[in-house]
Amino acid sequence: MKQTPLRTVFLVVSILAISLFHYFTPLHLHHIHDIFQRLYYLPIILAALWFGLRGGVLTAVAVSIVYAPHILYQWGGELTVEMEKYLEILLYNVVGCLTGILAQRERERREELQRSAVGLEESYRRLQQQSERIIAVEEQLRRAEKLSTLGEMAAVLAHEIRNPLGSIRGTAEILRDDYPAGTAKHEFIDIQIRETERLNRVVEDFLRMARPQQGEKRLCSLREELETIVTLTAGSARDRGVQLVLEPTDVGLFMLADGEKLRQAFLNILINALQATPSGGRVIVSARRVDDCALISFRDSGAGIPAENLERIFEPFFTTKTDGTGLGLAVTRKIIEAHGGNLRVTSVPGVGTTVEITLALLPEGGGDETADPRG
Repeated sequence: MKQTPLRTVFLVVSILAISLFHYFTPLHLHHIHDIFQRLYYLPIILAALWFGLRGGVLTAVAVSIVYAPHILYQWGGELTVEMEKYLEILLYNVVGCLTGILAQRERERREELQRSAVGLEESYRRLQQQSERIIAVEEQLRRAEKLSTLGEMAAVLAHEIRNPLGSIRGTAEILRDDYPAGTAKHEFIDIQIRETERLNRVVEDFLRMARPQQGEKRLCSLREELETIVTLTAGSARDRGVQLVLEPTDVGLFMLADGEKLRQAFLNILINALQATPSGGRVIVSARRVDDCALISFRDSGAGIPAENLERIFEPFFTTKTDGTGLGLAVTRKIIEAHGGNLRVTSVPGVGTTVEITLALLPEGGGDETADPRG
């Protein structure tokens, strides 16, 4: 410690100064000598407080050594005075020992309290981490419970809807044989069969929501998938008075993926952005390569998402739309995660919302820019 040398010097100077006053003060000034004699307690007590038992004892011994010659050579002729002075020396050592012991115990208790405080702080930090993990696990359990409910509902739908759909399709195919191709009724029956097939696919998608299945992955160009969904929604954007912008990119951004599923995920996000953007606003779609990943961004200038809803937008059945199902973003996240990616949403109320998707790409040169990645 930096204070140790200064304190030691102070103690040495104090003892020497008091001793010099003793030696150079005339003996007949008894009351002055009594004051100097009591002043020795000051460095002894300070040494005990600063350095513990060892400091108190050493300082008391040092005081005894420098004070003893004064008793022997200057007060040696008076036995009663000499006995009083020797008793004072004994008291110096007793005070040094007792004060040192008390100071040392107080210091040990203080250090013990500091160690306890550090231990409590560490325990609090561990408890906080455990609490955060418990909260995360509870959130996963709630999500799993919702998905379990969704799975049960999907099983009921599969039983209650798919069987009648099969009967409807079978009946329609029988009826179609009674009308030649090109007639109005034949076309109407074809429409009925196609719509029946579409409803069946909706039920299958609902089943996959609860039990995700890996589709067949092929070489896929993310740039072409984004161009496709922008083309599909361009008319809807014009009708809403929203400017839809696809920022150009010079790279194909190739990856192995189920292109149809990714298109569905991108379309869900883009439709939500268009619906959230008022007339005169903008929706910007961009994609760029960052190291070995594609960063795909959907930015709108809508009203934004309140903070209390931002953490719940991926929960199944959660929606703020009067005609929404609350499944679009839940399905979208499952598709992105099934492709090894992640999805992040940031929103500023009154400014807009940004949805960012990160997907791992094939190494550069791993896809042929001129080939059709969808086969």
